[in-house]
Amino acid sequence: MNKYLERLVNGLFKENPTFVLMLGMCPTLAITTSAMNGVGMGLSTTVVLIASNVIIAALRKFIPNTVRMPYFIVVVASMVTIVQLLLQAYVPDVSEALGIYIPLIVVNCIIFGRVEAYAAKHSVGLSLFDGIGMGLGFTVALILIGSFREILGAGTWFNIRVMPESYEPISMLVQPPGAFLVLAMLTALQNKLKLPSATNGSVKKTALSCGGDCANCKGEVFAMNHELNTKEPQKEKSAGKED
Repeated sequence: MNKYLERLVNGLFKENPTFVLMLGMCPTLAITTSAMNGVGMGLSTTVVLIASNVIIAALRKFIPNTVRMPYFIVVVASMVTIVQLLLQAYVPDVSEALGIYIPLIVVNCIIFGRVEAYAAKHSVGLSLFDGIGMGLGFTVALILIGSFREILGAGTWFNIRVMPESYEPISMLVQPPGAFLVLAMLTALQNKLKLPSATNGSVKKTALSCGGDCANCKGEVFAMNHELNTKEPQKEKSAGKED
């Protein structure tokens, strides 16, 4: 498979940030009261993810390892600010509906996970497609959850009536408890069908996912991060001795 196409498939299916890696649960549960909200949040996050990946990949060789996290925060926060201002200017209804969750994209673990685990180590082209794949995977997941909650909880889909007038909406599904209930049902379905998910230990261990085997966790991800953090100081000491 073409390596660029593989990044798209990876984000949509193999490592879907919501259904497989179980990342970004806060906005996923909070704003999916409707399919339209899912589109707004998903596309906003996608734009930030793509822009951040490209910028960090382009400058990855110039970023000292010891200050990489502050650098990532500045880049992501700048992209989020731009997206927020554009939403307020051109689609104020969407901006109002998403509210505080637009600025909170700054601390979305999906964004930092991808820039740290992928963009900081790969080329601009691959990082671009990785951002597109992960962003679309997140968007599809939000639309799916939002659609389920909106149809059963309000009888509409994208604000269009789809259920008969006699249908009695399950109003709890568009309330906070409904978000947990729907996600639990979809996750249970994944496990029943034996699909990859961080909840059943079927996810390959990566820098972003431990594989879901919490009972036997030995901290592999933390060990990898520790090794990465200690490499740079050791290099600096070696260089100092040579001088």
